[in-house]
Amino acid sequence: MSVTMNNEIVTKFHEWLADAEAQEPSNPNAMSLATATAGGVPSVRIVLLKEYDERGFVFYTNLTSRKGRELTDNPRASLCFHWKSLDKQIRIEGAIEAVSDAQADAYFASRPRASRIGAWASKQSQPMESRFEFEGRIAKYTAKFGLGDVPRPDFWSGFRLIPDRIEFWHEHAYRLHDRNVYILDGADWRIEKLYP
Repeated sequence: MSVTMNNEIVTKFHEWLADAEAQEPSNPNAMSLATATAGGVPSVRIVLLKEYDERGFVFYTNLTSRKGRELTDNPRASLCFHWKSLDKQIRIEGAIEAVSDAQADAYFASRPRASRIGAWASKQSQPMESRFEFEGRIAKYTAKFGLGDVPRPDFWSGFRLIPDRIEFWHEHAYRLHDRNVYILDGADWRIEKLYP
């Protein structure tokens, strides 16, 4: 059985995210996702947090995309939330696991219809000759599914980052920032204060 985050960590994350939802003008759930190839070549991009609980942080993607391939080949990653309006950031590191098919199906079904069709139409991260080519694929899948259900493609799913290190960083004047890091130590979490 994997170790889960304790209530203190989940509560603190929830409070900071709620503050961001009240302050940030758009996408308070945006986070940088850093991955690496099996050979250690890093890559980073912004994705959206879709779910979280004591088990970890969930996001979704095309499994054939660069990040999908890297997460499969090297199942460790880092996340970083940065909220300029709050002068806060949260850095998270940990192992990656695939979400269940049932969880991916439920989330996919909750997306707007156009987003579901877009998932079918996009060959994410692959070269595209023109926007017209993409629009043609959107038209193809719009016609294919008509007014019926748009099922989740088998190449689209989600990942959960299971944290073993979480740092809460709060900016203060004169670069005298507050940094508290939670580190998984065996079956327990310990907290350390870090110099800014």
